[in-house]
Amino acid sequence: MATKTSRMMHTENGIEIRGDVKRIFQIAAQVNKWPEILPHYRWVRVLQRKKRRTTVEMAARRGRIPVSWTAVQEVFPYERITYKHIKGFTTGMDVTWSFKPVQGRVEVVITHDFSLAWPLVGGFVSKYIVGALFVKPIASRTLYHIKQTAESGKIVGHSAEGTR
Repeated sequence: MATKTSRMMHTENGIEIRGDVKRIFQIAAQVNKWPEILPHYRWVRVLQRKKRRTTVEMAARRGRIPVSWTAVQEVFPYERITYKHIKGFTTGMDVTWSFKPVQGRVEVVITHDFSLAWPLVGGFVSKYIVGALFVKPIASRTLYHIKQTAESGKIVGHSAEGTR
């Protein structure tokens, strides 16, 4: 019998970015600006804002394959950003962005945890289809472009909405 842990998809993507944690955090937190800097993001729509929680509909591409979901973003300034997927194929997925300043650089790590409760195939689909074929490549590309934006000095948006 499969345990919950064996059916769970857990991924981690990380990158080191030169710069100030506040700026890097702001770029990452302002998801409504992502389509300007992330070529694989088709759109991000803010559906609702309440203090540090924002409900967003997001759409990206994995190669030519379009994917979309709705998530609740919660912002903990300069420390972490969390997402709970509430609509779409990945409903129930937990995502955490963490930020750790280290000597002029910031270690940014994105973790994804997800499990499909499908008998027999849920673990396989969670780990090898959702995790390996979609989540890892999309998160890797996201971090790459966040790094390029932060290190280039490009100005993204003019407000600190995402950092509240």
